[in-house]
Amino acid sequence: MSLDWIYYAISWILLRWHALWDAIGISDGRVLGTNWAWILSIVFLVVTLRVILFPVFVKQIKSQRAMQALQPKVKELQEKHKGDRETLQKEMMELYKVEKANPLMGCLPMFLQIPVFLGLFHVLRRLNPDNPRPTLYGWTADQFSDATHSALFTVPLPAKFGSSAAELSQLGYTGSSMTVKIIAGILVLTMMATTYLTSRQMILKTGWAEDPQQKMIQRLMLYGIPLSLLVSGSLFPIGVVIYWVTNNLFSLAQQQWVLRKFPPPVNANAKTGASGARPANGAAAKNGTKNPVQPASRGLFGRKPAQPEPQTPVVDTKALAPKPGAKPTTNAKKGARPANKPKG
Repeated sequence: MSLDWIYYAISWILLRWHALWDAIGISDGRVLGTNWAWILSIVFLVVTLRVILFPVFVKQIKSQRAMQALQPKVKELQEKHKGDRETLQKEMMELYKVEKANPLMGCLPMFLQIPVFLGLFHVLRRLNPDNPRPTLYGWTADQFSDATHSALFTVPLPAKFGSSAAELSQLGYTGSSMTVKIIAGILVLTMMATTYLTSRQMILKTGWAEDPQQKMIQRLMLYGIPLSLLVSGSLFPIGVVIYWVTNNLFSLAQQQWVLRKFPPPVNANAKTGASGARPANGAAAKNGTKNPVQPASRGLFGRKPAQPEPQTPVVDTKALAPKPGAKPTTNAKKGARPANKPKG
């Protein structure tokens, strides 16, 4: 299937934002070695796409909440139909249908962003002075030339961490290749860190899955994807890395808002008081349950708030002392033989 319509859409949004910055006085000239009009165009391309996908993101959160609430019923079905996989799948699909829960909705925003990312990667990869078709996807020759020679702190946006000296020279860059590697390396590390924090934020608030396969997927999302960016990030043009970092920062802010608006459900096995407050960790431990959801008071990095020092209970020794004239009590059980009396 051709992705030309995505290339045209991304180019149109990018060029409209660039025209807006140009209209309000942000020229294509460099300030601090940076063409801010093109940088801001990429940043607000992210904002535009995330605003469009925001309703889908809210549906994703609601679907995840519904799936969490159904976990006790899912476990009951797994125990009831253990060994009968076909019946189990049929019963689970019926349960999802009745409760209006869709397991695939949790992955929908990610699937929708993949073609957008591929489209942006394709559009920015075309920014090459030797491109024989500069006016493709609605660009003018002047816009294409300006974007090709735009830079972030003197480093061209089409450059990559692994760009050779010949490729940098082709982009009109005359500086040191080490500068390119430093700028690109900082952006790639930032991309890895923000990707990790985005996944961790969601797991801290929704909790680790109890199903081993789902938990493995969560760990892959948390650790595997950021580590893979260490290699693949060196192949991305700097403009694409800027897009990715901006997208992650937007995700962090958006998830924080949505998770406060739609807080995760309290563990079904945990007992709450009359006020509806969550039980302490000790109460959950006594019941043999474990609440996988982090308390709302924990921050992004899951650090626990300072706990007050335990106070030693004061014992009233006078109340425990025997009263005058009271018969002494023994701890001996009924029916036990008395101790042997010493022979006199």
